[in-house]
Amino acid sequence: MGSSTSFQSVINSSLGAVFVGFGVSCIAFGVLVSQMASYFKNFPGDKTLFKFLVVSILLLQTADQMFIGHIVYFYAISNYANPLALVQSTTTWSFLLQLLCGAIAGAVVKSYFGFRVWRFSNRNYWITGLILFLTLGQLALALVFTVEAFKLPSVFEVHKLQTLGTISLGVGVLTDVVTAGALCIFLNRLRTGLSSSDSLVKSLVRYAVNTGALTSTLSVSVVLLYNVLPTTNLAFVACYFVLSKLYAISFLATLNTRRSVRGSGTDHQGNTDNNTNMFALGTRLPSMGPSDLDQWDKVDPPLIHQEKLYGQPLPILTKMQV
Repeated sequence: MGSSTSFQSVINSSLGAVFVGFGVSCIAFGVLVSQMASYFKNFPGDKTLFKFLVVSILLLQTADQMFIGHIVYFYAISNYANPLALVQSTTTWSFLLQLLCGAIAGAVVKSYFGFRVWRFSNRNYWITGLILFLTLGQLALALVFTVEAFKLPSVFEVHKLQTLGTISLGVGVLTDVVTAGALCIFLNRLRTGLSSSDSLVKSLVRYAVNTGALTSTLSVSVVLLYNVLPTTNLAFVACYFVLSKLYAISFLATLNTRRSVRGSGTDHQGNTDNNTNMFALGTRLPSMGPSDLDQWDKVDPPLIHQEKLYGQPLPILTKMQV
């Protein structure tokens, strides 16, 4: 009776935790796909670089979700009648590759936010360099963790890499905190006393804090669960399943809310109001930096709005090309 209870406890804390993480990550993946569809619908004229990043993030997260699905299938279906495999939690290739996909996706998103800091800080190479150094450092640690984990016979054995894993996750938390803090500091320097621009600054600061707080909180949860819970409890793995998707969602949410945050009040193309656009106030904001930075996340408006901007119809050939 005691042995049966112990076995059930192991299944609940290992396979059960992984299954719950899979379910939540499915929901997060659905949100991510929805964000991506919204992005391509509302920003067809966006920069090629951003489109490339969006597609890359989607491919990484799709592979990530497939690996998670394989993990659940391997333990719950392939080894349904094999209690020994469930108790031993034999390490699968998909489990380790999922860690790697999540680390790469997180590094891409953190690098993007690092360049946002570079922009708002008037090309401050020190703080931007620190963020990129931490980002690449965590990615390198994640690669080492993945290589070392391939040598382990059981998923439960990842606790032998506890020091390496904790340092890697800790660097990730530090990166989020430094990025959010830097954005808050440099954005607050853009205050002009005008209600429109100051309101925009407040919105950007609030968004930076909320994004950093969400990812940092989940990262800290992974660290605590990884270090506090017994070796047979994989709750930290379930949280990690969701962590990489949260980074991806924050990245796409940032792209999708650029126009509405700037004060237009809508996500529809063509309604940008330059009177509330901070980047149109460059002559009154010395700390904003060189004028070429104004085009960093510029979204090309549709043809009709271009005609309004230039005050005359565009050539017929241009319309046909568009």
